[in-house]
Amino acid sequence: MSAQARDKQAQDPQTQDWMSRWQRVARRIRVPLGFATAALYLFELWRRAPQPAAVGWSLVLVIPGLWLRGYAAGYVKKNQELTTTGPYSYTRNPLYLGSILIAAGFAMALQSWPVAAALAVMFVAIYVPVIAGEERFLRANFAGFDEYCQRVPRLIPKLPWAGTSDGEASGRFLFGLYRKHREYNALLGAALLYLSLLLVRPAMTAIFRGHL
Repeated sequence: MSAQARDKQAQDPQTQDWMSRWQRVARRIRVPLGFATAALYLFELWRRAPQPAAVGWSLVLVIPGLWLRGYAAGYVKKNQELTTTGPYSYTRNPLYLGSILIAAGFAMALQSWPVAAALAVMFVAIYVPVIAGEERFLRANFAGFDEYCQRVPRLIPKLPWAGTSDGEASGRFLFGLYRKHREYNALLGAALLYLSLLLVRPAMTAIFRGHL
């Protein structure tokens, strides 16, 4: 199915009703699913020590993911305009793509297929309905959204050299928007997760040994 066909299907009333129910379910399970994934992360961290090589290779995904999220945050004006410049000229959801890269990087750092599977389930269960809801809002409030969908993919970015429309690559990164969206929290969160890779397992080992 082409991207255009999927977008038309998303506009169907029955599809929208089904997606609305999914969004309600996603809001209910988001926090429990997050806690379950965090518990699995800690269990996998306890089960095996992270390998330095794997942690190093994870940066190949985590750093671009953080950069993409930060770069996108400096362009987007949520609920005010349809952002089509900067990274939004290559993918309609650069923030979520950045999150996927970061999550995949930490799954790589742990060398854990269970964590990777749990993160994939979280994305499907939470982000798919969120993206659908955001697209419904943008379609209802910005006349150019359907035309934008025809030339820019939903998630997997088009190649930079594939050609752009007039004005597609214009725009300017604003550090004030980056701060407004508090995107620095993603950087702090990633730093804490890397610290957990180094410190949590030794701490848990010391605690359990102290109680034996």
